[in-house]
Amino acid sequence: MPRRRQPTARQARLGAELQKLREAAGLTGREAAAALGTDAGRLSQIESGVAGVSEETVRRLAANFACAESDLVDALVAMATDRTRGWWEEYRGVLPAAYFDLAELDHHATFRHDVAVTHVPGLFQTEAYARDLFSYMNPEFPEGELAYRVAHRMKRKVIIEGPAPIPYVTVIHEAALRIRVAGRVAFRAQLAQILELSEAEHITVRVIPFELDAFAGAGGAMVHLGGVVPRLDTVVRDAPHGTAFLDSDAQLAHFRKLFRKVRNESLDPAQSRDLIHQLAKDL
Repeated sequence: MPRRRQPTARQARLGAELQKLREAAGLTGREAAAALGTDAGRLSQIESGVAGVSEETVRRLAANFACAESDLVDALVAMATDRTRGWWEEYRGVLPAAYFDLAELDHHATFRHDVAVTHVPGLFQTEAYARDLFSYMNPEFPEGELAYRVAHRMKRKVIIEGPAPIPYVTVIHEAALRIRVAGRVAFRAQLAQILELSEAEHITVRVIPFELDAFAGAGGAMVHLGGVVPRLDTVVRDAPHGTAFLDSDAQLAHFRKLFRKVRNESLDPAQSRDLIHQLAKDL
């Protein structure tokens, strides 16, 4: 298979998971490569996501690494052989790579959990809200680039509004429901959209009110996307120089615990809707 110039986050994740299996088996790259009948350089390319890998090779690697988790192996095979070219491909070359990685993660996710502190979650944003948010964060965006970013965000909603929606739980701090990113009328429409979406069976909206004592937050916004098996979950955080995709066992365990803590301290769905109704009424 030809080498890739820039692996996607999903391709890099496949390589990283194969590397984890090798290291758990106590094998060096040279030893694992010898078992495959290849060289250490080729294996390094596979583990970095630079080189593609076939189903046969994934299964041979898993066998040589004594991996008995058949569900995990099948999931890795699916990652290796997937050739999906989703709606996000139309934005390649005009938006940063992270936009494709996020859309692809959404597409393959089995569930999504969000914590939003200062802004309405992206999947809930109206077009007017998203446009005002992007243009405020970077006033230098030309109209064409701004339009691409807004359109991309609107299309990402397919995972909760499309024909095969995934379970979605979001915890929103009251601050995000009060900061008027858009004008008064547009923001009222934004709150109305949250209320409408919260009625769907697969969507749960919970609010952290200002009056809650001893709440320190989640260290900022976070997204937890479910994999086919828990080991393939991914947490997405904003980083100083872009988007960070976190997937080590320790990181996943930490953020699962943190999300449960934030969720358990929030208002229940009915109370949350009542609060959002009141905020909209007060506008």
